[in-house]
Amino acid sequence: MRVGVLDIGSNTVRLEIADADGAVPLPVHTVKYRLRLADDVDSEGRLPEYAVERLAEAAAAADEEARSWGVVRLTAFATAIVREAPNRSQIVEAVRKRAGLELRIMSGRREAELTFLAARRWMGWRAGPMVLLDIGGGSVEVAFGRSGVPDLAVSVPLGAGRLTREHFGPQDPPPPEQLRAVRRQIRHQLRDVTARIRWERPHTAVATSRTLHQLARLCGAAPGREGPFTPRYLERGRLRTELTRLARLPAAERAELPGISPARAGQALAGALVAHTTMTLLDVTSLELCPWALREGVLIHELEQKAPGASGSPTAPHTCP
Repeated sequence: MRVGVLDIGSNTVRLEIADADGAVPLPVHTVKYRLRLADDVDSEGRLPEYAVERLAEAAAAADEEARSWGVVRLTAFATAIVREAPNRSQIVEAVRKRAGLELRIMSGRREAELTFLAARRWMGWRAGPMVLLDIGGGSVEVAFGRSGVPDLAVSVPLGAGRLTREHFGPQDPPPPEQLRAVRRQIRHQLRDVTARIRWERPHTAVATSRTLHQLARLCGAAPGREGPFTPRYLERGRLRTELTRLARLPAAERAELPGISPARAGQALAGALVAHTTMTLLDVTSLELCPWALREGVLIHELEQKAPGASGSPTAPHTCP
C-alpha cells in the first residue's frame, strides 16, 4: 500500500510518497514545487489571489502525481504560512475545489509533537531523554520528552524566513546592530522553554529541517549523497565560526558556500542565528541530524490511526490540534 503527504510550507510545497506495508513508512518518491509563498504575503500575512491560485494548482499537480504512483491516501497539511493567513479559509476552499483535497491547518504545537514523534522513531530509545530543534521558514519548534510523546512541545514565530523579512532591511549583509537585535528577540522568546529543558538534562539533542541540514553541511557534515544512515552533527563551536562568515557575506555569496542553496541563501544567516542562540540557551554543544521530520511524523501518525485496533480518533479534516 502506498500513502502520501503533501506539506505546504513557506518556501516549498513538497509531496512525499511512501510504501506503508512494513513496520515503518519507506519513502519511494518525492516532488518539490518551489512556490516561495512567503515572498507573496502582504503586511497582514494574507496570500494574494494569484498566490492562492498557484498553491491550488500545485496541490492539483501533486494529487495527480500521487495517483500515478498508486497512492491510496494523500494527506495534505499546511503550517505557519497558511495557519497565520487571515484568508486561510479561502486557501482551504481553493485547494478543495481545484485539487479535491481536504487541507489541514496544523497548529504549531502539533507540528512540534509530530516532528518529535518522527525523530524519536528514527533515533530509537537509545536516545534517552531527547530535545528536538526544528527551524522552518515561519516558525521554530522545540520539544522535549522521554518517550514517543513529548512532555513539552512549543512553537514560536522565529522562522528563518520570517526573521529575515521582518528584521533584515535592504542592507545586504545586514549591519551588526540588526543581528544583535534579532539575537535578543530569540533569547527573549526561548528563554523560559530552554531553561525548563536544561533543567531536565536531555541525553540527546536532535535537529531536523532543511535549514539545520544545510548549516550542518556548511559546518563540515557529510553531503546528502552519502545517504540517510551516515551520522551527521552540527557543532556549536563550528557554527559560531561560520555564523561570523555568513554575517559578512551578501546573500549571493552565501549561495556559493557548501550546503547553502540559492533558494535559502537569503535566510541562512537568520537560521544560523536561531540555531546558535538556541544551542547556547540549551547548553548543548552538538546537535545530531535526523533525516525524518514533520512529513514522516504525519505518515506515522496516520498509519497508526488507521491500523486495526488503534485507539483514538482520526485527526479532524481541516485542523490538526
